[in-house]
Order: sequence, then C-alpha cells, then structure tokens
Amino acid sequence: MTKITTAELAAETVELLPGRDTLLWDYNTVGIWATNSSLALNVGTLFSQANSAAVQTIYVTQS
Repeated sequence: MTKITTAELAAETVELLPGRDTLLWDYNTVGIWATNSSLALNVGTLFSQANSAAVQTIYVTQS
C-alpha cells in the first residue's frame, strides 16, 4: 500500500453523477453469476485428514 501525502489528498477532485432520472434511461444490463465449489471426503478412516481447495468461477454477460 502506498502512502499518500496531505498535499496529494488536497489535490483530489470529485465529480457528481448525473441525476437518477438521467441514469434510468440507460438500457445497458449486466448479468453476473458466480459459484464457489469445494469437496472433501474422509470416509472409513480413523484419525486422518481431508483437504479441499475451493474453485471460484465468475461469468459476466453484458447486453
């Protein structure tokens, strides 16, 4: 992480977003679907360990 000085912070500017009624006319839609899946089995063994690594998948569609 980079530290920021007081002078750099004072030089920052902001810009207001358009009104909500203006933003409602944008017909651009995005569909996001995300899954996390993981499986660990430890069957029929005493005093053993089961490890699992999770896999994450994210699908994004824009129309």
